[in-house]
Parts: sequence; C-alpha cells; structure tokens
Amino acid sequence: MSAKEASTATTMSRVLLSMMAKEGKFPQPVQIGVKRQAYVRSEVNAWIDQRIASRAA
Repeated sequence: MSAKEASTATTMSRVLLSMMAKEGKFPQPVQIGVKRQAYVRSEVNAWIDQRIASRAA
C-alpha cells in the first residue's frame, strides 16, 4: 500500500507514519524502486488491529 493509503487507513499524516516507522512504532516501508516505498498492507492492518485490541483490554 502506498504511503497515502497507509495515511488514510490510520488517519495519520505520512510524515508522522515515517517518523513512527523510524522509531519502531509502525511497520517499516519496503523499498520497491529507486525513489518509491510502500507499506505491506497486512502489516499495517495488523498494526491497526493491535491498537484496537489494546483499547479493549
């Protein structure tokens, strides 16, 4: 998924997601080209599910 799609799915900015990924608080993007990165959809969805589960606990 693109950074824009990840941003939409999480309702967080692309810059914030990038910062969180660098800090290990969000899945790392995968380099798919010289200037192109993408997030693994299943990892982003799992991260969202984990946040929901932690709220219910």
